[in-house]
Amino acid sequence: MFEGLMFRITNLAMLLFASDDPGGLMGRPGVDTGAVPPPPGTDPVTGGYATQPPPEGGGMGTIMIVYVVVLLVAMYFLLFRGPRRREKKMREMQSSIRTGDNVVVTGGMFGRIADVGEDCFIVEFGTNRGIRIPVLKSDVLGVREPKMTPPPKVIDAPKDSEKSEGK
Repeated sequence: MFEGLMFRITNLAMLLFASDDPGGLMGRPGVDTGAVPPPPGTDPVTGGYATQPPPEGGGMGTIMIVYVVVLLVAMYFLLFRGPRRREKKMREMQSSIRTGDNVVVTGGMFGRIADVGEDCFIVEFGTNRGIRIPVLKSDVLGVREPKMTPPPKVIDAPKDSEKSEGK
């Protein structure tokens, strides 16, 4: 009942104070009613839209849904798919290592595979190949031979026979 009364009072106030007269309330200049003018495109008497209704607000919700879906797909590729592919390649490489392959381990040391166990490799380190250490398969980074620099060239001293020829 109270809501119906307020609705009628609001409609009556809109009828009284809404006018196209720029002079003010009921043609009296200088009287400010403080009423907010109706938005453009509305009927001042009924308060409804005279021409067309305003656009629906569903566009923003659709944009948010698309944004969240794109964000989730990007997160999947960055956080899950990429590392899984790298781990799969690493496991395949580690399972393909055979006896005699040159490898590099996580500590940066190079060695040669002497034996392959169930969960570890026996790796020979050093130039004399006498040092054998078991290394976990997960600690082997790759099959790679070390690129060692050649020994520096030593300039030989002239032989005694060359010295005697020069005299």
